Amino acid sequence: MIPKKRIIELAQERINELDNGNYLVDVSVSAKNVILVKMDNLNQGVSIKDCVSVSRNIEHNLDREKQDFELKVSSPGLDQPFMVHEQYLKNVGKTINVLTEDSAYKGELTKVSFEEIELKHIEIIKNKKTKKKETIETIHHLKMNEIKETRLVISF
Repeated sequence: MIPKKRIIELAQERINELDNGNYLVDVSVSAKNVILVKMDNLNQGVSIKDCVSVSRNIEHNLDREKQDFELKVSSPGLDQPFMVHEQYLKNVGKTINVLTEDSAYKGELTKVSFEEIELKHIEIIKNKKTKKKETIETIHHLKMNEIKETRLVISF
């Protein structure tokens, strides 16, 4: 089996050379040497050109004569959960769903630190007495170590 650490080194090497806001999200290597590399970009989506560049750097530094492998380099996809801190930074100002051990939250990601995130949840309710609609804004501070899963809310 090809060492995951080696794949991370090769991918990170090329990402650093590109120096355009890309970052590594995840690397996995199966027992059958199926290598999956996921990368993203802080400013925009990951270009196909960047994926090809990272793929070539990995492929050219591994010897297929010693071990055959299958390699896929891509972005994580909008429907995938956040895996690294940079994904939170990229999505400040966007609506996310967050699951913790106890609750589920939905709101605009307003602040990010290594310790916690801040979500702003806006709810419009009808006042039972006045029958008028009221806007209620709630700010949630969620500790990073309590978050089980975070996903971007995709809206059209």
